[in-house]
Amino acid sequence: MKRKRMTKIFIINGGQHFAHSGGKFNKTLLELDKTFFIQENGFELKITDINESYEPSAEVEKYVWADVIICHFPVWWFSMPYRLKEYVDKVFTAGHRNGMFYSDGRKSENPGINYGTGGTMQGRKYMAVTSWNAPETAFTLPNEFFNQRSVDDGVLFGFHRMNAFLSLERIDGIHFHDLEKNVTQERVDRYKDAYVMHLEKVFETEFSSPKEIKLSSQKIEQ
Repeated sequence: MKRKRMTKIFIINGGQHFAHSGGKFNKTLLELDKTFFIQENGFELKITDINESYEPSAEVEKYVWADVIICHFPVWWFSMPYRLKEYVDKVFTAGHRNGMFYSDGRKSENPGINYGTGGTMQGRKYMAVTSWNAPETAFTLPNEFFNQRSVDDGVLFGFHRMNAFLSLERIDGIHFHDLEKNVTQERVDRYKDAYVMHLEKVFETEFSSPKEIKLSSQKIEQ
């Protein structure tokens, strides 16, 4: 069976404006998203910024429409910003029996099993992109704060199970460290390059873009 091309991308910008956080790095990533997906590859792109007003039912429609949902956000106190959590609470509630999930998956005759299997978004994927004040070494070195547990297996475990509840399949994400206490323009520039390379690896290798398909067709014709 030929795999479906993943060309409809929904991005949730969770870079909340609060206190000293202005969401600048996440805005930078969003501009890179626009260039990569629209200008360079001709994908369809929808965007939600949690700092702006939204209608939960319209956000459900974006989820159901998308082939891939990308959520990028800073990690605040080992969780997502509170407006992003509010977004999840409102939108997921509106998505119940509206294309996101039908139930928690359990049956009354045996409620002890199959929890988390009631999602209705099979065939779609998601990717997490996070930014941190914590340095990468806090996750990798012995005796450091996160006990050598990765971002995805530690702090983001709940985020990943949340998406699995909808039956979304995980795409490897990318995480950016030391973006507050030790941030420099050189670091930001390096991270920008790394992000673009990550998008190229994921979307131009795993999924065929319209641009690549067109080029492949031209080669066959020649």
